[in-house]
Amino acid sequence: MNNNQHCCGVMESELTRECNDHSDAFDCPDCIVYYSKSLGEYGILIHDGGSSYSVINYCPWCGCKLPTAKSAEE
Repeated sequence: MNNNQHCCGVMESELTRECNDHSDAFDCPDCIVYYSKSLGEYGILIHDGGSSYSVINYCPWCGCKLPTAKSAEE
Protein backbone atom coordinates (compact mmCIF):
# COMPACT_ATOMS: atom_id res chain seq x y z
CA MET A 1 0.00 0.00 0.00
CA ASN A 2 1.45 3.38 -0.95
CA ASN A 3 0.49 6.92 0.02
CA ASN A 4 -1.49 7.50 -3.19
CA GLN A 5 -3.91 4.61 -2.98
CA HIS A 6 -5.84 2.77 -0.34
CA CYS A 7 -5.77 -0.93 0.51
CA CYS A 8 -8.67 -2.07 -1.68
CA GLY A 9 -11.24 -0.90 -4.17
CA VAL A 10 -14.05 -0.81 -1.63
CA MET A 11 -12.03 1.41 0.73
CA GLU A 12 -11.14 3.69 -2.18
CA SER A 13 -14.78 3.85 -3.25
CA GLU A 14 -16.02 4.60 0.26
CA LEU A 15 -13.41 7.32 0.83
CA THR A 16 -14.24 9.05 -2.46
CA ARG A 17 -18.01 8.80 -2.05
CA GLU A 18 -19.78 12.03 -3.01
CA CYS A 19 -23.23 12.93 -1.75
CA ASN A 20 -25.63 15.25 -3.55
CA ASP A 21 -27.27 16.24 -0.26
CA HIS A 22 -24.24 16.73 2.02
CA SER A 23 -21.03 18.61 1.25
CA ASP A 24 -19.23 17.18 4.28
CA ALA A 25 -18.74 13.43 4.86
CA PHE A 26 -19.28 13.98 8.60
CA ASP A 27 -22.84 15.14 7.81
CA CYS A 28 -23.73 12.30 5.43
CA PRO A 29 -25.10 9.10 6.98
CA ASP A 30 -23.97 7.15 3.90
CA CYS A 31 -20.29 8.05 4.48
CA ILE A 32 -18.82 5.66 7.00
CA VAL A 33 -15.03 5.85 6.74
CA TYR A 34 -12.55 8.71 6.91
CA TYR A 35 -8.88 9.08 6.05
CA SER A 36 -6.82 11.84 7.67
CA LYS A 37 -4.04 12.75 5.26
CA SER A 38 -2.27 14.83 7.90
CA LEU A 39 -2.20 12.00 10.45
CA GLY A 40 -2.13 9.08 8.03
CA GLU A 41 -4.90 7.27 9.88
CA TYR A 42 -8.24 5.74 8.97
CA GLY A 43 -11.40 5.82 11.02
CA ILE A 44 -15.08 5.03 11.23
CA LEU A 45 -17.14 8.22 11.28
CA ILE A 46 -19.21 8.94 14.38
CA HIS A 47 -22.32 10.71 13.17
CA ASP A 48 -23.07 12.77 16.26
CA GLY A 49 -23.16 16.22 14.68
CA GLY A 50 -19.42 16.81 15.03
CA SER A 51 -16.27 15.67 13.29
CA SER A 52 -15.34 12.66 15.39
CA TYR A 53 -14.13 9.30 14.17
CA SER A 54 -12.86 6.14 15.77
CA VAL A 55 -9.42 5.08 14.50
CA ILE A 56 -9.26 1.64 12.89
CA ASN A 57 -6.19 -0.55 12.37
CA TYR A 58 -7.59 -2.96 9.78
CA CYS A 59 -9.73 -2.46 6.67
CA PRO A 60 -13.34 -3.50 7.36
CA TRP A 61 -13.63 -4.96 3.83
CA CYS A 62 -10.36 -6.68 2.92
CA GLY A 63 -8.81 -7.12 6.39
CA CYS A 64 -5.54 -5.47 5.37
CA LYS A 65 -3.49 -3.94 8.21
CA LEU A 66 -3.70 -0.18 7.77
CA PRO A 67 -0.69 2.11 8.22
CA THR A 68 0.21 3.28 11.69
CA ALA A 69 -0.74 6.91 12.30
CA LYS A 70 2.01 9.48 12.19
CA SER A 71 2.92 11.15 15.45
CA ALA A 72 2.11 14.84 15.95
CA GLU A 73 5.82 15.70 15.79
CA GLU A 74 6.32 14.24 12.28
